[in-house]
Amino acid sequence: MENEHLYRVVAWWSSGKSGLVKSDSAPNAIHFTAPLQFGGFEGRWSPEDLLLAAVAGCYTTTFRAIAEYSKFEYTDLEVEARGVVRKAESGYKFDAIVISPTLTISSNEEQPRVCRLLEKTKQLCLISRALSIAITYEPQVRVMAGMEASRAMLVQ
Repeated sequence: MENEHLYRVVAWWSSGKSGLVKSDSAPNAIHFTAPLQFGGFEGRWSPEDLLLAAVAGCYTTTFRAIAEYSKFEYTDLEVEARGVVRKAESGYKFDAIVISPTLTISSNEEQPRVCRLLEKTKQLCLISRALSIAITYEPQVRVMAGMEASRAMLVQ
């Protein structure tokens, strides 16, 4: 594997209150706008949404890679990312980002291993590490036993 990888996106303001962003790695452009609170359109991604999508997507793909390398099988992983934007002295800024992964596994016996893998994912997530804001993690694990599901909160 190479030691350096280049990623490139181009964004342009198309007209009015809407823009497009295109990546070299994807065939379709994404329409974006300012958030509704700042005069944007409903039904379009905002830069704030895209940032949180990058955080959640990176956590998800990092966990998948770590689980695959560790030969760990899981049923499902859902990652929610929430962000709070507040007015600061120099404009608005993200004040907090919370990542809440919910991992579904088939056996409660895997709990200690799950804690290690989730913690390792937190440490290795490239996008989270690139941000200057502190990120809070709230992992949860669901154990599926037949048709019953029990939830256990993990210690952070």
